[in-house]
Amino acid sequence: MNTKQWTKWLSIFITILFLTACQTETNEPGDGAQGNGDDVESSYTVTDDEGTEITFDQAPETVVSLQPSITEILFALEVGDKVVGATDFDNYPEEALEIQRVSDSMNIDAEAIIALNPDLIIAYTIGQREMIEPLIDAGIPIFVIESATSFEDVYGDIEQIAAIMGVSEKGEQLNAEIQAQVAAVEENLQNLEDEKQIYFEISPAPEIYTTGDATFQQEIMNKAGVVNVFADQEGWIKLSEEEVVSRNPEAIFTTVHYVDDPIAEIKARDGWDVISAVQNDQVFLVDGDILSRPGPRIGEAVELLAKEAYPELFE
Repeated sequence: MNTKQWTKWLSIFITILFLTACQTETNEPGDGAQGNGDDVESSYTVTDDEGTEITFDQAPETVVSLQPSITEILFALEVGDKVVGATDFDNYPEEALEIQRVSDSMNIDAEAIIALNPDLIIAYTIGQREMIEPLIDAGIPIFVIESATSFEDVYGDIEQIAAIMGVSEKGEQLNAEIQAQVAAVEENLQNLEDEKQIYFEISPAPEIYTTGDATFQQEIMNKAGVVNVFADQEGWIKLSEEEVVSRNPEAIFTTVHYVDDPIAEIKARDGWDVISAVQNDQVFLVDGDILSRPGPRIGEAVELLAKEAYPELFE
């Protein structure tokens, strides 16, 4: 793949990573908003991350989701049938593939969204302000969220979206299920003596990127019992190949699925044959959607990473 193609894919991937959800605030909704999906019987107000208050007389019947993780949350809350518009990257669960596409990684089809006339749009703050202006002008309520940097942010998003949709109890139940899944993994790791030093690649050569501290991926690694060799840096980090070689990780995890045989590509890089992970055949391809989306599958992400790193502890 040439440099121009790498740049295109890198731009798309970084956009997906940054366009993620985080914890938001809510006022207590009316009694009808609590519970099992019944219609909301009294009005309630929610406040998004930009401080905008939105008042609902009843739970939204039609929603446009502009983030794959939000779509996953809505389906996990059993209100996925309310989603009438989604992005090109919304591929989970399988039912999400049937939703009308209204956004790619860079653009929003405002005309298509306006034609859908949804009760609510759930959008994100990074790179979206100019694109959502026509939707604001059209008078469609927009709930804006920021980028998640922790599991607590994700739990907060789930609670908030559940409250908006009138299924607060389901939100609490979903969070409890995720927390139980994480706890089960941590229990398997309780006798772990030596945590593996790992390198986590989210974009391949020649434009290599990894993730550092202050990201929810770092929390996934922490809970999976592995040590990120670039945890001393924050956010999304562009690296040279020499920097990775110098850190000498014991295992390498890549989420890059858009190149031919990504594991072989990593092993064949000049100078990487001295890395312990390459010498010991500890290079793994993992599901990028599960590891990059701050949604209801974060527990699955912890389990996936831990099982790859320590398969003997999960036999």
